Amino acid sequence: MALKERIGTVVSDKMDKTVVVAVINRYPHPTYKKIVSRTTRYKAHDPENSCVLGDRVKIKETRPLSAHKRWAIEEIINKNIQTKEVKQWFNKKLI
Repeated sequence: MALKERIGTVVSDKMDKTVVVAVINRYPHPTYKKIVSRTTRYKAHDPENSCVLGDRVKIKETRPLSAHKRWAIEEIINKNIQTKEVKQWFNKKLI
């Protein structure tokens, strides 16, 4: 059985070594045939804490790593310009 892969956007990076990735699935409604979007949020393992909010990432299915974590970051497709260091520097300037 092949491992599942999804492409999505990081919507939360507040946990240690874990990010929440939102994957949008578009499909036609069975009766009305209008295109409907459904968003699914996956918790994915990020061992280096390299993902930041807004990154476009590819995740792959893995063995269960915790109670809710069954996905891992395979690669970062588009890196968000604003990194964690820039956010911390900006927050220090505001205070």
